[in-house]
Amino acid sequence: MADDKKRDDYTIEMNDSGRGKEPLNSPRPPMPAAPSNPIIPILSYCGSSILMTCTNKFVLSGFGFNLNFLLLAVQGIVCVVAIQICKSSGIITYRDFNTDEARKWFPVSLLLIGTIYTSTKALQFLSIPVYTIFKNLTIIIIAYGEVLWFGGSVTGMALFSFGLMVLSSVIAAWADIQHALQSYGHSETEASAKVSTLNAGYMWMMLNCLCSAAFVLGMRKRIKLTNFKDFDTMFYNNVLSIPILVAASLLFEDWSATNVEINFPPLQRNRIIMAMIFSGLSSVFISYTSAWCVRVTSSTTYSMVGALNKLPIALSGLIFFDAPITFPSVSAIAVGFVSGIMYTWAKVKQSSKPKAGVLPTTSVPMSASSQSARDSFKS
Repeated sequence: MADDKKRDDYTIEMNDSGRGKEPLNSPRPPMPAAPSNPIIPILSYCGSSILMTCTNKFVLSGFGFNLNFLLLAVQGIVCVVAIQICKSSGIITYRDFNTDEARKWFPVSLLLIGTIYTSTKALQFLSIPVYTIFKNLTIIIIAYGEVLWFGGSVTGMALFSFGLMVLSSVIAAWADIQHALQSYGHSETEASAKVSTLNAGYMWMMLNCLCSAAFVLGMRKRIKLTNFKDFDTMFYNNVLSIPILVAASLLFEDWSATNVEINFPPLQRNRIIMAMIFSGLSSVFISYTSAWCVRVTSSTTYSMVGALNKLPIALSGLIFFDAPITFPSVSAIAVGFVSGIMYTWAKVKQSSKPKAGVLPTTSVPMSASSQSARDSFKS
């Protein structure tokens, strides 16, 4: 599934599912020989990220689609089947299922479900460019989570990039609302309905940022207990999530014949099903190509590629979907793009120097609530 694992320098993209990207400092499984030319893996990684976002948007933007849990369950099943086939073929390796390891990893899988579900809801209500821009806010939450729980620090340049991220999000939201008011200004009812839809999208986006940050910080804590590698994490995340997603779909989603007809109209049924399956395969592609990209380049280059990749993802929403193309919306994309580059460069500079507290806090005494949250990850 889509989206989105962070790395310790929190420069990773948060993709929709969050299922296929792991911390950079985790040991990598053996990979088959691949060309050393970095252009091919970089383009493959960017292409798989764009494909996953666009296929999810295609399914979710269908008229009246509301079976989000089903979509996520199908993606998880496809992902598990795909990596099992790859394992049987000797392409990848990962651990066999272990009950004790599953028990330790289960809290992370619950956080992942929250992340990917809120991601699909946000993508359902918002355009791809706005969704991509708001995703940057997750970086800020994770950065300060690192400060509180892992003794990290935030430099002046990183802090400035955070300001640009917030600014780009404000511009994007303002541009969206202004476009809605101008497009439906002739009908107060339609304009109000469109703004309400956007507000719902912003709410889901904020919940997604919080869930994504909690997932990344929790995974970093738990991965030290299990010493999982890339595809170990993908396997356990999907295997543990599938039963919950299937149960949630059966219990909370409308499976009446009428609603199924709405979600899978006869003329588009095959295309929607194929898109659901393809988006599950995309998570495997993202995991493989991200590992491939790091292996033939460097973690620094990969981090920069992750920042640069936000631009084509945002542009794909303008090209393939009816996202409004206005000066404010393009400006928001540009500011968000610059903020990502600046943040990545700040982390590169910080990693080349001895760790020292600069701004605005470094490892500080924990409050009772922070200590309680920290202890909860240990249990």
